[in-house]
Amino acid sequence: MFPAKPDPADNKFPPQVAFIVGNEACERFSYYGMKSILMLYISGVLLKTKDEATEIIHLFGFANYFMPLLGAWVSDRFWGRYHTILWISLFYCAGHGVLAMSDLFGVQGKIACLYVGLALVAFGSGGIKPCVSAFVGDQFKPEQSHLLQKAYGAFYFSVNFGSFFSFLVIPRLAREASYAWAFGVPGILMALATLIFWIGTKHYVRRPPNRETRSAGFVEVFFNACISPRLPGDRGFWAPARRKFSPAEVDAAASVLPIIGVFALIPPFWALFEQSTSTWVSQGDAMVSVPLVGGWRTALGWLVGNIISAEQMQSMNPLLVMVLVPLLTLGVYPWLQRVVTPLRRIATGLFVTAVSYVIVGYIQQRIEAGDKLSVLWQIVPYIVLTLGEVLVSATGLEFAYSQAAPTMKGFIMGLWLLTNALGQLLISAVTRFASGGRHDSSVTSGRFYFYAGLVGVVAVLFMGVAMLYRYRDTTSVEAHAAAEGSRTPGGA
Repeated sequence: MFPAKPDPADNKFPPQVAFIVGNEACERFSYYGMKSILMLYISGVLLKTKDEATEIIHLFGFANYFMPLLGAWVSDRFWGRYHTILWISLFYCAGHGVLAMSDLFGVQGKIACLYVGLALVAFGSGGIKPCVSAFVGDQFKPEQSHLLQKAYGAFYFSVNFGSFFSFLVIPRLAREASYAWAFGVPGILMALATLIFWIGTKHYVRRPPNRETRSAGFVEVFFNACISPRLPGDRGFWAPARRKFSPAEVDAAASVLPIIGVFALIPPFWALFEQSTSTWVSQGDAMVSVPLVGGWRTALGWLVGNIISAEQMQSMNPLLVMVLVPLLTLGVYPWLQRVVTPLRRIATGLFVTAVSYVIVGYIQQRIEAGDKLSVLWQIVPYIVLTLGEVLVSATGLEFAYSQAAPTMKGFIMGLWLLTNALGQLLISAVTRFASGGRHDSSVTSGRFYFYAGLVGVVAVLFMGVAMLYRYRDTTSVEAHAAAEGSRTPGGA
């Protein structure tokens, strides 16, 4: 018999991906728009110190990225990814609403609204994170696995498209209108994100949760392997679990441990990257804002106002990502794919990230010496940091989804996001315990150089991990999932 003719549709993105990407762009506008103004809101309006503001922001970040473990568990075991995204998004909208109401109260009331609002946003944003990114991959058939790298490039592009405009628009609203509007507009965009996702309902491919497939999760299989007695002839760590669970369940659980070994070295990267919305903003606030003049004032004034402020400089990161993601995904990676594996990309990104903190440390040293620097000096470390982010974060999404067994994809995405939570907890811990009694120690050249050295060491260790890791055969994994009927269009 002649082989079946390839289906031309296998070389095209599934059309329903557009709803997920649109949802992500609006959701990221809402999240980063709110986050863009937190540092100066907490330290200026709520009268907290720089260190207190840094701690609050990164403890919020920790909660936001710890919640994916709950979201992944609920999704994989009970609701499925679609319903988890839809229902938890409602809490997300409520959190923005609470923050927008803060202007109705005095300082203590504002602080209460801050904590309640951030808690709801962390629950909502964190709860849907592992589901949305995994839901993108669910829309592709096994025959379309070659499109995943481009799909996650498009997904990551949408993240930064939304955040770019939020970093420009929301700080201007806070400066020229009020914080009620600056927190309220992100809430409107989150409501729009939820609506866009709901509109695509009938088109989605939905994988059933594990309770419907009666598939055991990682924790269940892992602890059985740990506590079950070993019998004569048992070979390997997973041998006891094989007596209770199917080969597919044990193999799926076994795929998780090597990935955890890779993820263990990622938190220090996030400890550096996430400070672009906290300590870097505080550094920029001590620099000279840039007035828009001439044609620039005409072209950009309607969007950013009359000046480019420290808060608006955060837009450099998503703008650069929108340039670098297609450049690397469509040009550089295919050219180097035989020698530059995903883990080697991540190792390179860690080195690059360390260099960005050497640069930002030098800028801070100049500020401490009394120099009046333009905030545009921050463009240089933003370029370097963003290159590191694309190499580490965008690659990490691709790696996490492709290396996870079908029944473990939500769990693995949750673990990937947990690396960010641990990185932000690291920032909070260093800020709290290494301050030496000062209230601005988080924004000093010495602290920036410390972080650069830390990630430099981690990058060297990660190179060893990249050389030892053995990649899974993802084609056979996806084909097995399809054979079990886990890709039923339209629902569980």
